[in-house]
Amino acid sequence: VQLVESGGDLVQPGGSLRLSCVASGLDFSSYNMGWFRQPSGKEREFVAAINWAGTGTYYGDSVKDRFTISRDNDKNTVYLHIHSLKPEDTAVYYCAADSLNPPGRGLPTSQQSAYGYWGQGTQVTVSS
Repeated sequence: VQLVESGGDLVQPGGSLRLSCVASGLDFSSYNMGWFRQPSGKEREFVAAINWAGTGTYYGDSVKDRFTISRDNDKNTVYLHIHSLKPEDTAVYYCAADSLNPPGRGLPTSQQSAYGYWGQGTQVTVSS
């Protein structure tokens, strides 16, 4: 299984980004997917999750008004659209696949322990 994130960049406060995560080696359309982030020197935290069909989403409290998770199962890709970026959004952003829930079932979760497959991360830096 391989998850490859891209789209991270240096952006000014108030800007927007779209992060992408391309998956291979798994039946992508059967897996709930999640995004997490880890600021430098801090613990990794939940950002957003989406169910296998793209019909259910779940967001962390600090981002739910500015972040949108989506997926394209035909392209084996999950996206994270980030708007109104703030300096505190600076972090390495990781996508992950939920290996705990049965394929094609279960609700998207914020529990990191449910995610058995992780990407290497993409850096987002918000600074003027």
